[in-house]
Amino acid sequence: MAEEFKRLSRDLVQKGAIIDYYQDTVQVPNGNVVKWDFIGHKGAAAVVPVTADGKILMVRQYRNALDRYTLEIPAGGLNGADEPTKTAAARELEEETGFRCENIEFLVSIYTTVAFCNEKIDIYVAKDLIQSCQNLDEDEFINVEAYTVEELKDMIYSGTIQDSKTICAIMTYASKYSV
Repeated sequence: MAEEFKRLSRDLVQKGAIIDYYQDTVQVPNGNVVKWDFIGHKGAAAVVPVTADGKILMVRQYRNALDRYTLEIPAGGLNGADEPTKTAAARELEEETGFRCENIEFLVSIYTTVAFCNEKIDIYVAKDLIQSCQNLDEDEFINVEAYTVEELKDMIYSGTIQDSKTICAIMTYASKYSV
């Protein structure tokens, strides 16, 4: 079916620090030519940090796009398109929570907004956490909180947690590990 759609051009509208905004010109199956927005993203990684007692470490931080605080799993963008996501997940774990892990295991990959963005997040699980040091970026102000999987599922069902990567990660973790 993809061969019925033909991208005629992709024009950069605005280059940003995190994303690049393009306007695509596409010929659709009926022959019409349309303009579609496209957001280019270099990718990201996230991690479900599991404590020795089975709780999940979460980060509470302000999100400008929503103008409020959110409760999420630790995550961050890749330093470059060819940075391994496992490396990025380990980095974000330590930077945001102050813990590191010697053995991070792949959990799932997600595309966050397929209608107009190519952002892909690889999500990992980190167990056997080792105390380290939180190392936040100058614009990050993060509180680390620990919750049981059941508490997190309740927050998902009540709408307290609405972040898609976090919902996907917690529910996939709970399913895979039968928590």
